[in-house]
Amino acid sequence: MAVHQQRSRQGSRLMAAGMLAALFCSPVFSQTAAADSVRIRADAPARYTVQPGDTLWDISGTFLHSPWRWPSVWRKNPQIDNPHLIYPGDVLTLRDCDGNPCISLERGRHVVKLSPEMRTLPRREVVTPLPMSVLQAFLREHRVVDDAASPDALAYVIAGDNKRLISGAGDQVFARVTDSADIAALTSGKLLGIFRPGELYHDAEGKPLGYELIGIGEAALISRTDDVIRLRVQKAAQEVRNNDILLPLEPRLQAQDMRPRVPQHDMAGRIVGVPGGVRFIGRLQVVAIDLGTEDGIQPGHVLRIEQQGERVVDPRTDALVKLPDETAGTLVVFRPYDKISYAIVMEATNTLVVGDAVRPPR
Repeated sequence: MAVHQQRSRQGSRLMAAGMLAALFCSPVFSQTAAADSVRIRADAPARYTVQPGDTLWDISGTFLHSPWRWPSVWRKNPQIDNPHLIYPGDVLTLRDCDGNPCISLERGRHVVKLSPEMRTLPRREVVTPLPMSVLQAFLREHRVVDDAASPDALAYVIAGDNKRLISGAGDQVFARVTDSADIAALTSGKLLGIFRPGELYHDAEGKPLGYELIGIGEAALISRTDDVIRLRVQKAAQEVRNNDILLPLEPRLQAQDMRPRVPQHDMAGRIVGVPGGVRFIGRLQVVAIDLGTEDGIQPGHVLRIEQQGERVVDPRTDALVKLPDETAGTLVVFRPYDKISYAIVMEATNTLVVGDAVRPPR
């Protein structure tokens, strides 16, 4: 009996694979895929059950060679409220929709046993486009200020309470407000971020793009007298020192703003830095690129990473020959500034380095 069931399951998988292969190889599918630049993976499953910890990028990558092209094959199900929201336990099915590949959603069914005791059901977390916890954690410790607002031009710590040189969570500190500081944010109880100057990023010509600031902690405003403010440190990842910078906290990332998509116009930039001083770059690492809102960059923009081809010696002529450039990965922008942006590497086929070129996918 067990052997029969095993053979039956194997037969079902083979039948599903055969149906998908027939779909992928059909002339209609080939023409449509070429026109829309959507390529279904040869090993794409017929059905996929969403797992806890999945992201839409990961799920899309299970079916597509280009995960950001998910909307091209997504089929809305009118029987499901807000079919764009996907939860762990949901089942995605790859189908043939009038000769074109499409993916539809079946809501997962949850069985709840009734009992006299009152129970709190766990809240299901919607699957996000990108690993939001990684991005939020990064932004708590990093941000950029534009080159016109150098760290010397912002509010800064001048002393700790009782003449302390270093302070921590629960301590009071004093800071001085400069003319260019955000006065409107300085209201009682307002939380401010505490930062320390980091790297100054430059473009290929050596022009400054922005200062990176390293997050130290957060402090709440207690009072203000002229240009001096008193604050209480609420949290601190490192000790707070004199000359540390105070800035209003940036808004949190919203998952709905992180929908991966290709920029509408062409642009070209490069990786200019890796926060933390890492030399080699891999998947899910954050990089800084020399493209920002002034270039039309928005959160969710997808860029391919290109590496220059090596120069080799022609064995017959001894002349140097440059090999073709090659795509080495994909990144998604999640926090753009005026001239620079933070992006997360979502795919890396080679080891990436500072200086690699970035541009929209072909």
